[in-house]
Amino acid sequence: MLGSGKDVELDPRRVAELQAEGRTELIDVREPYEWAAGRIAGARHVEMADLAAEATSLDRDRPVVFYCRVGARSGMAAQAFRRAGYEAFNLSGGLETWVAAGLPLEPPDGKVAQH
Repeated sequence: MLGSGKDVELDPRRVAELQAEGRTELIDVREPYEWAAGRIAGARHVEMADLAAEATSLDRDRPVVFYCRVGARSGMAAQAFRRAGYEAFNLSGGLETWVAAGLPLEPPDGKVAQH
């Protein structure tokens, strides 16, 4: 497990480390306009409404980290995927916390869109 015990939350710096090491799949569950405004490099966009249909496309052998703007939608996704047997986590505080930690978005002028 990447987190401590049953904790589903991972802080932004830990997610950045895991992403840089290629140890996790990062899933952005936000709306298309939010994704277009700014996202984490290397993330895959799967809208919340499409997650169930896309579940089989996620690698069960690799941890998955979900994120959204503040962590509410992605937290629900992480819990649901955990119940389904995935090693799933949530980016604590979402993209807003990622940016507050000084971590980059793409494109270079990317921003966190309001929901």
